[in-house]
Amino acid sequence: MPLDLAIDPAILLALACVAFLAGFIDAIAGGGGLLTVPALLTAGLPPHLVLGTNKLSSTFGAATASYTFYRRKLFDPRQWRNGLVATLIGALIGAIVAHWLPAEWLNKMLPVVVFGCGLYLLFGKTPDAPLNADAPIPRRRQWPQGLGLGFYDGVAGPGTGAFWTVSSLLMYPLDLVRASGVARSMNFVSNAAALVVFIAFGQVQWVLGLCMGVSLMAGAYLGAHTAIRGGSRFIRPVFICVVLALTARLVWQHWLGAA
Repeated sequence: MPLDLAIDPAILLALACVAFLAGFIDAIAGGGGLLTVPALLTAGLPPHLVLGTNKLSSTFGAATASYTFYRRKLFDPRQWRNGLVATLIGALIGAIVAHWLPAEWLNKMLPVVVFGCGLYLLFGKTPDAPLNADAPIPRRRQWPQGLGLGFYDGVAGPGTGAFWTVSSLLMYPLDLVRASGVARSMNFVSNAAALVVFIAFGQVQWVLGLCMGVSLMAGAYLGAHTAIRGGSRFIRPVFICVVLALTARLVWQHWLGAA
C-alpha cells in the first residue's frame, strides 16, 4: 500500500475499532500489538510499514495511559530516571538494528519467555494491597532492565508492556497497579524513541497511524481508568489472558510457521 494511496473507509473504520480495543487492553495489561500488528498486515501494508505505523498509533495510546497513571500519582518519574534514560537508549538502538539484524532467534525465544511470565502470574503471588509508595526504588538495576526491554521494543515490540509489568513486580517493591504504571510509562518512551527512527527511514503510513492513534487514545484512557479503579483484582485476570493469548499467537507464528 503506497503512502499516498487512498484508503478504503471501511478498512479505516475496522482498523480504528481494532485500535480502540487494543488501546483498552494495552493500558491494562500490555499486548495491544497482538491486535494491531496482525490487523495492519491484513490491511495489506508491507511489514516495514506495519512496524512504523504501529509505533505511531501505539505512541498515542501509551502517552494517554502513562499520563493517566502519572496524574493519579501511581508513577513518579524521579524514582525511574535511570529506567527512562535506559529505555530511550535501548529503543533507539533496537529500532536502528531492526533494519539489518535478523530477529529469528528472538522470535523463537519470545513465546517461551512470555509463557513463563504467564505461569508466574497464574501460580505466583503478586501483591494486592498498595505497598508503601515512598519505598526506595533501586536505581542501578533499572539500567539493564531499561536497555534490554527498550531494545526489544525497538526491534520487535509485542509483549513489551507485559515484560515490564512482570519484571518490575519481581525486581521492585511494587503492587500490580503501580507496576502497570511503570510499564505504561516506559512503553511510551520506547514507542516514541523507535517512532523517531521509523519516521527517519520513511516507514510510517501517516493516515492509518494517526486515525488508529486517536482510537488508541480513547481506548487507553478508558482502560487506564478502569485498571486504576479495579486494582489488582481486575488487572490480574486480564493480564493473564493477554499473556496466554500472546504466547499462543507467537508460537503459531514463529514455531509453527503460520502467517
